[in-house]
Amino acid sequence: MRDFAEIENEIRALGESSDAGGGDALLGAGEEILERWIAAHGGEPTTSEHEGFRLLALQRQGTRGVPSFNACRETCRELVYHRNLIALEPDHPNTPMRLKMASLIAMHLLLFVSGKLEVEGLGEFCCASRPLRAAGG
Repeated sequence: MRDFAEIENEIRALGESSDAGGGDALLGAGEEILERWIAAHGGEPTTSEHEGFRLLALQRQGTRGVPSFNACRETCRELVYHRNLIALEPDHPNTPMRLKMASLIAMHLLLFVSGKLEVEGLGEFCCASRPLRAAGG
């Protein structure tokens, strides 16, 4: 399993690409991020799909026992949406822009998950952190 720094480097590189295959790679990076969350909590990442996507099944699995993790649900759905835009029209003139947007969404997911792993409680109010606010930060 790759560490977050390696995944981040891949996400950044894909965001600068114009190769439509980058959409699937970004979706795969999202899956890998969620796999790390599940594994860190002693789970075995699912191989099943929800609504046709493993990323969505992993997000559902990651929420079990940690309701605040549901805050990344829409981020996962946005990543799927942008991947679909790229896959359905790979030669569209906006493909590079769509890849950039998908990479920003994947980066948001990475920061959310890595932050939650670092500081439990991060994400109860989406990008806000009750523990950090309570500490005066």
